Amino acid sequence: MKFFIVHAHPEPQSFNSALTNHAKQSLETAGHEVQISDLYAMQFNPVSDRSNFTSQKDPTYFKQQVEEMHATEVDGFSADIKAEMDKLEWCDVLIFQFPLWWFGLPGILKGWVDKVFASGKIYGGGKWYDNGVFAGRKAMLSLTTGGPITMYSEIGINGDIHSILYPINHGILRFVGFNVLPPFIVWSATRINDERRKSYLAEYAERLLTVKETPAIAYPSLKDFNENFQLKDS
Repeated sequence: MKFFIVHAHPEPQSFNSALTNHAKQSLETAGHEVQISDLYAMQFNPVSDRSNFTSQKDPTYFKQQVEEMHATEVDGFSADIKAEMDKLEWCDVLIFQFPLWWFGLPGILKGWVDKVFASGKIYGGGKWYDNGVFAGRKAMLSLTTGGPITMYSEIGINGDIHSILYPINHGILRFVGFNVLPPFIVWSATRINDERRKSYLAEYAERLLTVKETPAIAYPSLKDFNENFQLKDS
């Protein structure tokens, strides 16, 4: 299988980096192919503007979706964005590796999504959810938290982790068609000892090597909604 890891942590010695390095080693040892976009090392620019494109649809007023649809038609995406799109099209499994910052993606990773998940190319014109471009492929979040698991339960002070991750899992990954696997979460990453880190690495390798057998998160299908995009009465 072909794995594409989008890595978003500024410190090469971080546990996020250890997870990405271990994933690459474990997957390649098992015969899989791996590509990594280390966004900080690449100095990826997360800011969307006209630099996203080599083409222009309307030079007098910038509307990103309009320019994305035009760039899709004329192959007008900038080289850095096109390279990331090529990796997306190549992969069977997409992984976001990141620390949970302010209950969401680090800005550099959110900016990557803003630029790479382009209208016309990645979604739009009926290409969403079940009918998304990446239907049949898999995606998974691998992340670290600052707090322990008890803080992220339904009765925890931070709220249920699955509700926190829903905008990413459903609103980004499922929206473009991926079958989204349950996240791999390292709790309280800065407060665990070396023994626990080693066990997390082993658990992560096991998760990655069994993605074919791992059931995706169950979301309603498009057919379950009415013309107003509300769930039909059962």
